Amino acid sequence: METIFALASAQGRAGVAVIRISGPDALYAAKTLTHSLPNDRVAGLRSLFDGSGALLDKALVLCFAGPHSFTGEDVVEFHLHGSIAVVQAVMKELSNGSSVRLAEPGEFTRRALENGRMDLAQVEGLADLIESETEAQRVQALKTVSGHLGDLVEGWRSSLIRSASLIEATIDFADEDVPVDVSPEVRGILQSVRDELVREIDGSHVAERIRLGFEVAIIGPPNAGKSTLLNALAGRDVAITSDIAGTTRDVIEVRMDLNGLPVTFLDTAGLREGQDTVEQIGIDRALDRAKQADLRVVLAEDGRDFGLDLTDDDIVVAPKADLTGQGISGLTGVGVEGLLKSVQTTLSKRSSTAGLATHERHRVAMTETHSVLRTVLPLIDRGPEHYDIAAEELRTAVRSLEALIGRIDVENLLDEIFASFCLGK
Repeated sequence: METIFALASAQGRAGVAVIRISGPDALYAAKTLTHSLPNDRVAGLRSLFDGSGALLDKALVLCFAGPHSFTGEDVVEFHLHGSIAVVQAVMKELSNGSSVRLAEPGEFTRRALENGRMDLAQVEGLADLIESETEAQRVQALKTVSGHLGDLVEGWRSSLIRSASLIEATIDFADEDVPVDVSPEVRGILQSVRDELVREIDGSHVAERIRLGFEVAIIGPPNAGKSTLLNALAGRDVAITSDIAGTTRDVIEVRMDLNGLPVTFLDTAGLREGQDTVEQIGIDRALDRAKQADLRVVLAEDGRDFGLDLTDDDIVVAPKADLTGQGISGLTGVGVEGLLKSVQTTLSKRSSTAGLATHERHRVAMTETHSVLRTVLPLIDRGPEHYDIAAEELRTAVRSLEALIGRIDVENLLDEIFASFCLGK
């Protein structure tokens, strides 16, 4: 592999900037800038020089010998003063060397995958960790980065391989007197894996919502105070408020960190018969987003029918408490804190059922595996004459799990996944 380098910290002025080098010539490239390197995994202060011997900066230098590094290769990091000029000077000097080149987006992490330092689920977890904005997202992403999902999938894979081997052993000795009936053990293993898959598939929907953010739609008739409530929640004027019905024509979104949970509140058009084509489009969009939302806050008296099937979790509250003395008011703030607590309680309860799988790709692979097991279990019950088909089906299930963690059939996914990473990752 070629040796690569990139700025691993954020662009712009900062207290410290980190430049990372990885590859077979990483130590050599680093030595061209400094006269000596510290020992493996020991930090040392060094002066960096350009080709003419002029001082570039003084930096903290760390060396990691492969395979005990992030990428699995030799890695050197320069922790420089975070000046834009300093970073540019060091990057330019590295670029002048013939042994290194600038890394592509996500190339460091891709090498970690290719060198067996991470599985594909961990790579996606790392991307989620970098993008995390709330405590719930951080905690969830760390579980994936730490390999919890990969360990779970590897356990399922080992169980399916054992089941297939037991079945195939029976096939191999079909003409001999085999005293042990393997079907009870195989059935028990497969039922256990199937049950775990069901729980993880169900939990993946909630986990994905934590990763992407929950949506809470504020709905109600025109002039119910929806936009005023959204402004109160946001702490600023994000939506136009007016006594004129039909002011809100499109869905307005405000993203919030609700005690660690990522929540997007949606202000929607007032639900009524549209007075013109544009308003009707807004109303149709409001209904669509409200149906898709994870939770609905209905500003209306009980019993109002807006053409939506509300759930027990949906919150119905009387609007304009500043005029009626009951319910909620975005104008005065009455009831807003209680509403937020109700939303938080509801979404926190749902979050407690979150699984480890956080992406649609994970869910598809698990669903395919579960579908195979539903086919295999009846084959086991039918007897040894169906074991050859069952064994082949189990191999299909194993391949689905291997694709989930990136062992096979994922080349077409890699470019898309790593394109979301920055150059220094």
